[in-house]
Amino acid sequence: MVAKIDYKKCCWKNGKCTSCTCGKACVGCVEACPVEALKREKVVKIDVLKCISCGACVEACKYGAITLT
Repeated sequence: MVAKIDYKKCCWKNGKCTSCTCGKACVGCVEACPVEALKREKVVKIDVLKCISCGACVEACKYGAITLT
């Protein structure tokens, strides 16, 4: 199983957070990943080769945008 992102629910769009005023200082799915498999670019990207399916990003996502499949 690997993490999958529903980009319609994800708050990170076009290189910025669209749901708050964090000023790109988010503490969410990317920071929760113990193996740095997620990165914020224009959208949040998952490196499936690094993902260990621990579910930390799923727990950290306040918007239910990440699931393990």
